[in-house]
Amino acid sequence: MAQPPDSSKPGNDRITLTEVAGHAGVSRSTVSLVLRGSPLVAAETRERVQAAMAALGYIYNRGAATLRAARTQTIGLLVCELNNPFYAELTAGVDDVLDAEGFVAFIANTAEQPERQERFLQRMREHNVDGVILCPAAGTPYDLLERLDRWRLPCVQSLRFLSDRGRDYAGVDYQAGVETVVDHLVSLGHSRIAFVGGMLDHSAYAARHAGFIAAMRRHGLADDLVLRCPLTRRSGAEVADDLLHRPQAPTAALCYNDVVALGLMLGLEALGLRAGRDLAVTGFDDVPEAALSRPALTTVATSARQIGQEAARLLLRRIADPQGPPERIILPSRLVVRQSCGAPTHSTHHRDLS
Repeated sequence: MAQPPDSSKPGNDRITLTEVAGHAGVSRSTVSLVLRGSPLVAAETRERVQAAMAALGYIYNRGAATLRAARTQTIGLLVCELNNPFYAELTAGVDDVLDAEGFVAFIANTAEQPERQERFLQRMREHNVDGVILCPAAGTPYDLLERLDRWRLPCVQSLRFLSDRGRDYAGVDYQAGVETVVDHLVSLGHSRIAFVGGMLDHSAYAARHAGFIAAMRRHGLADDLVLRCPLTRRSGAEVADDLLHRPQAPTAALCYNDVVALGLMLGLEALGLRAGRDLAVTGFDDVPEAALSRPALTTVATSARQIGQEAARLLLRRIADPQGPPERIILPSRLVVRQSCGAPTHSTHHRDLS
């Protein structure tokens, strides 16, 4: 019986990417990126992979690879609140990476509507996108990821997740960020602190709320003052009066995001009050406007652009190596102290929460 060719011998045209990866001591996806000339690979790693290919006699059949891949150099980016400046920064980060790689993103705003999200995913599938970056709309069915698997559509969850088990995800440590805000407010003498914002249940809300509960209990403080409202500036402004006229009114408000916090500050102003003097106000995200508001907003920087970059890099790695192990990238948050919390002007600083 004829023996199969020995793929371990140099010059054999059946050398695989996996063999090259093993010889070079890198992942298969890294070898694939080198073959595509990707700038994501460090020069030293590129040289090591190229040396391994030369040693093994690997020859890249570009035509066959193109037929196998049937790539369109497009990806889908689905976000839930495109009108939030945070998502504009996230989108810019995704574009930074994709543009350098020759990819283009189809951007869709799901507006927190699972049905709308489903339509966009179907259209993206029809256009044969190479993968999707998804911030799941609240209420997304948990079997969506399994459906994407059946479609063989690579997916990276970002900012929120339906499942964190065996799935690619890029986000930030929300819980640690919120806990540090509570610690800071307590250090300023506050004991009655409200958590404001968020009507819908999803992983990002759960993590923020968990951080609030954990920190308040750690300090031996009541954690019952939670006001849920839409994540809009108008809603933030409208809760100001209600917040201050409650029994045992709070002296500080920790808002779900900067949009709500900026709205709350406007609501205080309409009542003849001022954030930082009459009520400490903090946000979350550190959108560009946070530093420009008056008073400037104390918040938690979550590096939206960097999250977008990491999500895009992760998706490109997944497209290059569909069978690679799942990756979970959690970026640290950073407390940015400004005047809206009542801190002295000279104490404005950044605190890294990594």
